[in-house]
Amino acid sequence: MRSLVTLQRVKMITPIPDSDFLETAHIMGWQCVVKKGEFNENDIGVYFEVDSFLPEDRRYEFLRSSSYRDNEDNGKGFRIRTMRMRGQLSQGLLLPLSHFPEFAGFNVGDDVTETLQVKKWYIPETANPGGTIIGERPHGIPASDEIRLQSALELLEQLHGKPYYITTKLDGTSGIVYYIDGKIGCCSRNKEIKDEDNALYWTPVYKYGLKEKLIALGKNLVLTGEICGPGIQKNKLRLPAIEWSVFDVKDWDSGRYLPYDEAFNLCSGLGLSFVPLEERGDHFAYSLETLLEKAKGKYPGGLEKEGIVVRYTPAPKTISFKVLNNDALLKEKD
Repeated sequence: MRSLVTLQRVKMITPIPDSDFLETAHIMGWQCVVKKGEFNENDIGVYFEVDSFLPEDRRYEFLRSSSYRDNEDNGKGFRIRTMRMRGQLSQGLLLPLSHFPEFAGFNVGDDVTETLQVKKWYIPETANPGGTIIGERPHGIPASDEIRLQSALELLEQLHGKPYYITTKLDGTSGIVYYIDGKIGCCSRNKEIKDEDNALYWTPVYKYGLKEKLIALGKNLVLTGEICGPGIQKNKLRLPAIEWSVFDVKDWDSGRYLPYDEAFNLCSGLGLSFVPLEERGDHFAYSLETLLEKAKGKYPGGLEKEGIVVRYTPAPKTISFKVLNNDALLKEKD
């Protein structure tokens, strides 16, 4: 479960020009617009990340006019999203620890998502029939949700000076194809899907003939990619038909993720596309600010791209994270 709500220390307070009532608090790699004087540097607050969906609670009532939602997919509550206030980017919600007496004795970094009954805001990724769910994603098949860099700035130091590559984050729905000990299966981000030729999550198998190709290859593999096209995330790539672009290849027997060249060549041999490569280098030296700038841009069709993914994949350890395009987040609608 993603850590949506944690206790965090305020690193810095910066003023907002021409504002008598608001200022900006900086937490981890994020910034939030807060009431002036509500926080000082080094104070501890309760930080709700973007995409948090808060239950109805008197402590959140001030959000009702701007953030209250009631729909079939999420129920009733308050959605936290990226906003611009008085010209400043506000990425999440920061509330004083004093509002939450139940966290007395808790420490910085503690995850309180479940305690506060906060869920991830769910936007249906596809209008197409995904397929019949037959169970949870099988044990050991990796999830595909990359961590956001602003929530794990230590990754910058871990990657510093190492070889890396950066790919475009495609805006679709994650689709997994696996071949393990003679069995071929497909999964959405969290569920296993029944083998049906009209199921969206089996499209990669039938469109690219993967049953025959993976059997012939004879290697136990998990391939994860982004399914994009009509009816998926408003088809921001403006594709005329469904396509699948691989971004991770895991060797099941060794447990390692294949490095870029090996993964790219394997996919090419299977007739599969790999996600677009934006850059690769031998010595990573980016900062958060430069990566946020690099995450901006547009897809070939002219719409804002979702962002970028940075990876380093030698065995046995993999470092990877996503950096989202704030311009795209600001334009996001319910």
